[in-house]
Amino acid sequence: MEDLELCYMTATESLRRFRAKTLSPVELMAAVIARAEKTSAKVNAFTYTHFDEAMTLAKRAEAKYATGARTSALEGLPIGVKDESDIKGKPTSSGSLITQDYVADRSSTINERILKAGGIVHARTATPEFCCAAYTWSHRWGVTRNPWNTEFTTGGSSGGTGASLASGTSALATGSDIGGSIRTPASACGVVGYKPPYGRNPNDPPLNLDFYYHSGPLARSVEDVILLQNVMAGPSPLDIASLRPKLRLPRSFGAIRGWKIGYSIDLGGFEVDPEVRRNTLAALDVLRALGAEVQEVDLGWGPEVLDASDAYLNHLCGALLAEYVPEQAHLMTSYARAFAEGSAKSTPADFVASLEVAGRMYLTLGPLLEKYNVLICPTTALPAVPAEFDETRDEIRINGKLVHPALGWVMTTPFNMMSRCPVLSVPSGHASNGVPTGMQIIGRTYCDADVFRAGMAYEEAVGGWYGDNARRPKL
Repeated sequence: MEDLELCYMTATESLRRFRAKTLSPVELMAAVIARAEKTSAKVNAFTYTHFDEAMTLAKRAEAKYATGARTSALEGLPIGVKDESDIKGKPTSSGSLITQDYVADRSSTINERILKAGGIVHARTATPEFCCAAYTWSHRWGVTRNPWNTEFTTGGSSGGTGASLASGTSALATGSDIGGSIRTPASACGVVGYKPPYGRNPNDPPLNLDFYYHSGPLARSVEDVILLQNVMAGPSPLDIASLRPKLRLPRSFGAIRGWKIGYSIDLGGFEVDPEVRRNTLAALDVLRALGAEVQEVDLGWGPEVLDASDAYLNHLCGALLAEYVPEQAHLMTSYARAFAEGSAKSTPADFVASLEVAGRMYLTLGPLLEKYNVLICPTTALPAVPAEFDETRDEIRINGKLVHPALGWVMTTPFNMMSRCPVLSVPSGHASNGVPTGMQIIGRTYCDADVFRAGMAYEEAVGGWYGDNARRPKL
């Protein structure tokens, strides 16, 4: 089998072949590393790489499969881990010159679980500085570019994760999402990304106490996302917000014939690019063909949604960065510095008002989801912004109208506000510039399986996304 076929093989299929002894973890790791070295200059998906260690661990996994020893859920798979969460004894930069090469003395819970499940962290995936942008570039690591069209961004903040999966340099990868940072790269890079309900996956303090914040999996197929999600999920004694009991998702689901699906193209307040609209409507036609009843709905939301989320993020998350400004502002990117400085303008009243808006939003979303199995909308209102976009300097116009430079092109943040709702982003097509588009599948609170059932039915109907060279980036 050619190396490129190995690089784009699903993680689930790789594990099956490991167990059947028709593929070795060493073969897969060698192919993935070679692919990473070949594409790194064009894509720049990784920060730190651990290729030598990864090959050593792949040989250990190979020996386990060869001798019939007990293997774990991710045994031998190359896993890209976002350069934000910690791995004991290894550097974590969070994309910043301020914290560059910080070495943790313990692993974040989700990373510890991945390692115990036999996953091999061959590389850390790039993020914008302190994960505070919907694109991925930093002074520390440079610009991460979209494998489908390198003039455009991968999205952010899990941009390196999306780029790695799309370019075939990880089997699975992790992300985090405080305003869309899993789903935006999933959409822009043409992969699958999951924002679990708040508390489903454990996080590190203090962000584990922020209900906007979620860690989750990304992959090239829905089943692969489930594979990694089942490892990441479950209560932790280190996270008071983590949910009991552990939810284990099935790997297959029934049909969606007879389901009622609601959709909104603009969520009441977004300008949406015509190509995004076209691809979303085409995806909805696929769901209709599967026997679902698909109806347009009105959420009654408006511009106040973005205003409220902007106020919340500035007040809470901007304050986390503000401590760096007095002495280290010169080391910060323009967007991180602006985010930190914006927190000084935020008031407690702004914060409380953002919570009031979130409460009113659910007064319509909650009853609507009692009527419909899931809600669908685009993941992003624009396929992507340029790779070197800077919200402190550049404008975004959609349909000729100026939109919010940070949040106006991503339709994800409303569902951080609705944080107990599971959201799965799946590819919906490509724009004329080659950049993928995506759609969000939003479920009832804590009904994770529903979004996966809809996502898997859709994926099976369209035949997946990376099965042959015609459906892969030309790198």
